[in-house]
Amino acid sequence: MKLPHYFNPQIANDIARLTKAHATPFLILDLSVVEQRYRDMVEEFPLSDIFYAVKANPANEVIQLLAKLGANFDIASSPELDKVLAFKIDPERIVFGNTIKKKMDIAYFYAQGVRLFATDSEADLNNIAQHAPGSKVYIRLLFDGSSSADWPLSNKFGCSSEVAVGLAVKAKALGLVPYGISFHVGSQQRDIATWRQAIEATKVLFDEVKHKHNIQLEMINLGGGLPAHYLQQTDDFKTYAMSIHQFLKDSFADKMPRIIIEPGRSLVGDAGILVSEIVLITDKYIKSNAAERWIYTDVGTFNGLIETLGESIKYPLLTAKEGTTQPVVLAGPTCDSLDIMYQHHQYQLPSSLAIGDHLFWLSTGAYTTSYSAIEFNGFAPLAYHIVPEL
Repeated sequence: MKLPHYFNPQIANDIARLTKAHATPFLILDLSVVEQRYRDMVEEFPLSDIFYAVKANPANEVIQLLAKLGANFDIASSPELDKVLAFKIDPERIVFGNTIKKKMDIAYFYAQGVRLFATDSEADLNNIAQHAPGSKVYIRLLFDGSSSADWPLSNKFGCSSEVAVGLAVKAKALGLVPYGISFHVGSQQRDIATWRQAIEATKVLFDEVKHKHNIQLEMINLGGGLPAHYLQQTDDFKTYAMSIHQFLKDSFADKMPRIIIEPGRSLVGDAGILVSEIVLITDKYIKSNAAERWIYTDVGTFNGLIETLGESIKYPLLTAKEGTTQPVVLAGPTCDSLDIMYQHHQYQLPSSLAIGDHLFWLSTGAYTTSYSAIEFNGFAPLAYHIVPEL
């Protein structure tokens, strides 16, 4: 079983030790990979402030490591804020990046010292003005990059350019500071040119609010979208960084605003190895006389692999078995018909696999433990173990 080169040299021993000691399923999280990914991001985005999207993986060990390395934090809720503040992180290093928030949460963030808030609606803007007076706001622009993103983030978040201009004007009238524009091109975005379109649209907004309303915006939040290593091919990380810098330079030249990026998946995704056990193997005759080989594992859509919905994210999958392979359908353990990870995209796995063998899901450090359900069908949330041991 060949593991990617970027894991720490002891990872094979760690996998063997943890698999022997703990019941599956569980996630192994290699912090050395998280650290290297962060250092790569600092090197390739030297003009940007990095705000880790905590929702990707809220493990205390990840937060503690990134805080020590100098990261800032993109927070979506009051419990996430409490997690981060427990590590004595200055509130100036935190943004409330959720555009859907209660009045009480806005007030709580403000009381804790947070002064930078995302918004995309007049109702939310009014709440910020009331409960976080004088704060900076950045307006999230609606941008659809779904055609080339493996996990799209369209429609629910953001507003049109016309509405964004109105919100900037209203923010100023309410005593807030209209600080910048944000967008998100879609998670695991494989088309780098998508950033060019979003940056160009942002530049138009900057110019309009300046020339028509005398408002000087100071910041662009590029959101997330940078990739991890799944089966779907992407360009290398340096190509992403070089291209995005060039897009910014093309639009803003020597009048570059403050740049924020909010990586989640690209920082922690590759650090994870999810260990699961095969519960059952059977042949099914569904659409024809030909049998389909179904492999049921003890991890599925509701206890760690929700991003397989619609077969959106396709994780690299390893097994210790070798030999002749055959196509399989992969499904989870729950009593729900949605709990099928891959049926149309059929993985080729060894015919020698048997009940009780292990499957190793790579690049599962993001959106697995954080999405894992609380006792659906009685299954416990996905456990995780940190390596190297702290």
